[in-house]
Amino acid sequence: MAKFALTILGIRGIPAAHGGFETFAHHLALWLRDRDWDVTVYCQGSPTNRREESVWEGIRLIHIPVKRDGAVGTIEFDVKSTLDALKQPGMILTLGYNTGFLSVMPRLKGIMNFINMDGLEWKRAKYSLGAKAYLWLNERLAAYSGNRLIADHPAIADHLATRVSRDKIDMIPYGSEAVRQADPTPLAALGLEPGRFLTLIARPEPENSILEIVQAFSAKPRGIKLAVLGKYDTAASYQASVKNAASEEVIFPGAIYDHPTLHSLRFHSLAYMHGHQVGGTNPSLVEAMGAGNPVIAHDNAFNRWVAGDAGRYFSDATSCAALLDVLLDDPAALKAMGEEARSRWDAAFNWPMILEAYRLLLERKGTPSLPGAHG
Repeated sequence: MAKFALTILGIRGIPAAHGGFETFAHHLALWLRDRDWDVTVYCQGSPTNRREESVWEGIRLIHIPVKRDGAVGTIEFDVKSTLDALKQPGMILTLGYNTGFLSVMPRLKGIMNFINMDGLEWKRAKYSLGAKAYLWLNERLAAYSGNRLIADHPAIADHLATRVSRDKIDMIPYGSEAVRQADPTPLAALGLEPGRFLTLIARPEPENSILEIVQAFSAKPRGIKLAVLGKYDTAASYQASVKNAASEEVIFPGAIYDHPTLHSLRFHSLAYMHGHQVGGTNPSLVEAMGAGNPVIAHDNAFNRWVAGDAGRYFSDATSCAALLDVLLDDPAALKAMGEEARSRWDAAFNWPMILEAYRLLLERKGTPSLPGAHG
């Protein structure tokens, strides 16, 4: 069997603590390890403030210290880890293009670099004009200099094909775990009852339609609750507007990362509210479908491809309220949507399928690269 080596860049590190890319890298590293790969993952931050190495579950971790916080610190980490990665054997998998200018370096060194291009980051409303221009430029640089581009959604692949040849692009969506049962106990601490609430998990940003969803739900008494997860600070104007629009039936339990609690929320939810307007295959949406959640989603090509007939779609607060009026009084429709969510997830978004697709792509398009590797 050929021996392959892979270095993963672009994430904060593993084991995954938060974030879709971190979770994906966590699963992929273990999947490849079990198939005789050597995997290295760069991790942001070092407790000793020096470059250091450790091993986690057979995965080599390289910890890179940074002096700055926030976006500047992330750029510093990306620069340092990319320069260091040029010395490592094997291929590179870069997750995201936010520092796409760095992808020129492995290309010049003749190192195979696969880039998961993530979503249309430069279109996100939260960014300033200057930040959008920076991201737009980095998308172009990554698209041109990466050896292979990976899109997690057909619409992203179509977009990338306007930048480079479609022959250079592979489409592999995001995956998640199946949730077939979940202890309802964590719900009590949140003031929730199984089957008596809806769930919304998203960053509190305008492009995620959270205000429209909260307005729609709060348009009249519902007899159930809406759990809106995430950090909400009334000092931020948008977040304050969301909270001001909320009826007494909307709860804000904060950001929750505990897996048993998240599994319980998803499994026992009547439906999942998904307002994302920009992006590819969204991890939160796929995770909800893996728990058999019916989906009430913003109407766009991204969400329609992922959820399909498991979803019903809205364009604004008025149409969202109308959907809630109908669906909350139609348990048979919700049941059918939930069954379709499981079916769609089984067919397209389970981790073994996704991770094996990555392995096959890396082995087919990459090259054995450790000393003594052979086919």
